[in-house]
Amino acid sequence: MKNKTNVLAYIIKNRDIRVRENSRSGGIFTALSDSVLSSGGIVYGCFLNNSFNAVHKRADSAVARNEFRKSKYIQSDMSDVFQEVKVDLQNSKTVLFSGTSCQVAGVLAFCSDVNRENLFCVDIVCHGVPSVAIWQEFLKYVTEKHEGKIEKVEFRNKAKFGWIDHVETIVVDGIEYDSRVFRELFYRHNSLRPSCYSCPYKSINHPADITIADAWGVQEHDKDFDDNKGVSLVIANSEKGATWLKAAMDRCESRVVNIEDYMQKPLIAPFKKPKDRNKFWMDFRSKKFEYIISKHTKDSIQVKIARKVKKYVTKYIMRVKRC
Repeated sequence: MKNKTNVLAYIIKNRDIRVRENSRSGGIFTALSDSVLSSGGIVYGCFLNNSFNAVHKRADSAVARNEFRKSKYIQSDMSDVFQEVKVDLQNSKTVLFSGTSCQVAGVLAFCSDVNRENLFCVDIVCHGVPSVAIWQEFLKYVTEKHEGKIEKVEFRNKAKFGWIDHVETIVVDGIEYDSRVFRELFYRHNSLRPSCYSCPYKSINHPADITIADAWGVQEHDKDFDDNKGVSLVIANSEKGATWLKAAMDRCESRVVNIEDYMQKPLIAPFKKPKDRNKFWMDFRSKKFEYIISKHTKDSIQVKIARKVKKYVTKYIMRVKRC
């Protein structure tokens, strides 16, 4: 078991700016997977299909692998991926599997009866996994609201304000819209799977060889390293992971850091189940999605009123100061 005093942690950013522009944070996943693909290996990861559902699949080229970049804040469909990983290992392929900690634990358990020497696993610092049903209702809501076809979804679009901001964008019939609805539902934690509230991997101990995340804390502790284009926090959890990471370092700028400076809530404990979670799900099952937005996001009527009151009070104070 690791503790905070013996964690090997880095902040990393890919030297290729185009890679970072097309990645959620610092582009470390691309560097790690490049080292596997260049030796004829296979990469497994999550992508959004044509229906904008998250699906895990196999990639044997950089072009196919590139679909695995960026954040997906929904549960992925694993289908037959575990079996495919096992077959690749039996055929002496080098395999990189990427996913959440519970998915990594699953593939390790499934492949426990084969040689896993060539299996490299990467997991993410996971906030939690929301229900696919909520995502489907959100897509339906967007389609009806804008009366068009969804063409693209970006869970975290850093093109507008950089990596530090959380901008959710959706393109409908060629027009890009900003949306904070699904983001708000996600961060209020009502939509998470029940098991997420007792996740055993919400700690510094992870089942993967390497754990990656956004390097929140870089602005305070390593400001000179941050250019608002994305920085990854990378933790080597095994000797195999440390060796693999070292092989990918020539593609990146890196710095050893104290993990204490980069601790995040999911590295400490699971998020608590909200007190109003049961009410949220009762509403979701019986009400229209517009009602869910009005009652369970920051765009609710109560919050809108509070926002307007704050705006008017601020204006009044400014007038008093001028007088």
